[in-house]
Amino acid sequence: MVKKQRAPRATKLSRKDNREKEEEVSRKLQERIDAYDPVADEKSISQFSDLPITEGTLKGLKEASFVSLTDVQKKTIPIALKGEDLLGTAKTGSGKTLAFLIPTIEILVKNKITEFDGLAALIVSPTRELAVQIFEVLTKIGKYNSFSAGLVTGGKDLKYEKERVSKMNVLVGTPGRISQHLNETVGMETSNLQVLVLDEADRCLDMGFKKQIDNIIGHLPPTRQTLLFSATQSDSVKDLARLSLTNPKRVGVSSDQEVATPDSLEQFYIRIPLDEKLDVLWSFIKSHLKSKILVFFSSSKQVQYAYESFRTLQPGISLLKLYGRHKQTSRLETTVKFSNAQYACLFATDIVARGIDFPAIDWVVQVDCPEDAATYVHRVGRAARFGRQGKSLLMLLPTEEEGMLKRLNNNKIEPKLMNIKQKNKKSIRPQLQSLCFKDPLMKNLGQRAFISYYRAVYVQKDKDIFKVEELPSEKYAASLGLPGAPKIKIKGGNAGKEKKNASRKLMELEKANDDGEIQNGDDSKVRTKYDRMFERQNQTVLSEHYLNMTGNNGKESDEEDDFMTVKRKDHQIIEEELPDLSAPVSKRSAKKALSKKASSASKGNATKLKFDDDGVAHAIYELEDEEDFKKGGDAKDQKAAFVSRETEVMNEADLDDKETAKQKRQEKKRKRKEVEKQAREGFEEDSDDYEDNDVDLERDMQYSSESSDDEPEVKKPKWFETNDKKTKKSRDEIIEIDEPETLEDLESLTARLLNG
Repeated sequence: MVKKQRAPRATKLSRKDNREKEEEVSRKLQERIDAYDPVADEKSISQFSDLPITEGTLKGLKEASFVSLTDVQKKTIPIALKGEDLLGTAKTGSGKTLAFLIPTIEILVKNKITEFDGLAALIVSPTRELAVQIFEVLTKIGKYNSFSAGLVTGGKDLKYEKERVSKMNVLVGTPGRISQHLNETVGMETSNLQVLVLDEADRCLDMGFKKQIDNIIGHLPPTRQTLLFSATQSDSVKDLARLSLTNPKRVGVSSDQEVATPDSLEQFYIRIPLDEKLDVLWSFIKSHLKSKILVFFSSSKQVQYAYESFRTLQPGISLLKLYGRHKQTSRLETTVKFSNAQYACLFATDIVARGIDFPAIDWVVQVDCPEDAATYVHRVGRAARFGRQGKSLLMLLPTEEEGMLKRLNNNKIEPKLMNIKQKNKKSIRPQLQSLCFKDPLMKNLGQRAFISYYRAVYVQKDKDIFKVEELPSEKYAASLGLPGAPKIKIKGGNAGKEKKNASRKLMELEKANDDGEIQNGDDSKVRTKYDRMFERQNQTVLSEHYLNMTGNNGKESDEEDDFMTVKRKDHQIIEEELPDLSAPVSKRSAKKALSKKASSASKGNATKLKFDDDGVAHAIYELEDEEDFKKGGDAKDQKAAFVSRETEVMNEADLDDKETAKQKRQEKKRKRKEVEKQAREGFEEDSDDYEDNDVDLERDMQYSSESSDDEPEVKKPKWFETNDKKTKKSRDEIIEIDEPETLEDLESLTARLLNG
């Protein structure tokens, strides 16, 4: 027997060798990073393989088809790899996503972050779509690394995220949801955070996320590395940089407000009246059916109306819509559809104006003027990305042309004027008018689109461009298919936003001082909350009724002695809509109405109803709220009392029913005795009425059982019977009969003819 020798323990040796090999590779990479000179070595690198990054990241980049470096990536990645804070600005579509994702991955690898080390990198983006795009790129290039990554955005299951977010090494999300997790989620530890990335920081601040970003920065350790990327360097971005960055390296555009568009983008604009915008948009789409088009509107209501109306008219191209109030699943589905489509048209708001990479967009059409040059750059930046060709078209009103072109020229943007050929222009105003006339929902959408456009123009800060008082309201309403311009009531504007974010306590104190809730002097009066409630003009449901009852609806009542006055209003009565309350004419209808079978459908129990304020009938329990029910005591006791009460009622009803049945039986028996007595005495007068004793007796009994309180009805002769003996003698000579109506009449006629 030969014993097998044990194999040498190669596992431990191989693990040790691998660890030493990894440390050697990491040491060499760090030496390359330390020796890198961003100014001298910038021209020597052109591909990702020239960067001092790990093999796993290079493999992920290669499989995702990322080979060559862009300008912003050449400048930012080596600086970020050195561990320095970075403030980067660059053209839209220049590859900023990889500029912060590659350093993030490399820093985690360098610090040997594992799944047990908690949160090590935090990436904040302004919109859900951009966060999803960043997360998808991260999973592609970081697939050969061992750390975990998660995505948190609004619109998803918060409880599901809380259970898993504390186990993530890299977290990508929107400011609101990340701030919420930092405040609420148990176990979300940030003491080990290595990198913070703020993508599209200017957009985050413009969208009102300043408080959330300040809250996020307040939860993070000061020893972290921060990468801040923005398309522009506004004052708010500089303030944020001072708060969150330590001795940052600035990369990108040097001037304060300078922005740039891609070189491969062709830019055009047209001068157009407001009431012709939809006609021109329709004509443009019809003439570019083999293109991928992105159309920007200023509000979501305009997006909805344009999408629904154009979809009904069917231009011949796939139509999509995307705006902020969509559900998260619908927004992602639309984004994927438009990205994968070859020819399609997407109606959208500025929610997709930043950072979103839609492949191969041919045209970007701006139906509504952007609020500033930066918004214009971000919109047109969806086309001509990464060196591809693209075109943009801007629609300007005559009142907007001069001011907007001046601001674009200040940023070295000079779009060319495009002339529209009248033969290519087609009006869809009659079709829109027909849609609004036939469909009330479409009309409502048009009215809301009209109001939202005026509100969007009204709240703009640059009043030299946006002049709401010069807009042709009636013409614009007609172009939307509306019969007239809706009434517009705009409150606040920009002041409304400030008021919304102001302290409620301070507002209450200011209101108390302004209104003089407690007035001093001779006319001192304490105003109660009921006084303030009835003074609210928007509470028409209550205050209008109250004023009508008291007679103080804007006028002093002449009759001061009247305690209460009610003004009657005459209502038009339509006879056709009134219910038929006439009594049944025929015996059959009367019998059906009084039958026991029909009345048993309601179980013999009457239903007590109560009418609400709108005059709609409800069962009592429907209008009874929870507090009223609790006042009655315990539910079981109420149930027992109800059952006992109903049992007594049913017992009394049973006694009445038994007594009624007994009287009916006695009456039936009395009538039967009387008939039998008459038959024995042989009255000749009634012989004809009782030729068929069994049948007629049964009918008499049935009738007596149905109406026991009334006198028995004298039986009328049937159509073939007569009491006139003379007529009876001559019936053999002339027979006059009516047409039989029932089977019984037909059988009687047949028997008579056979016997005769």
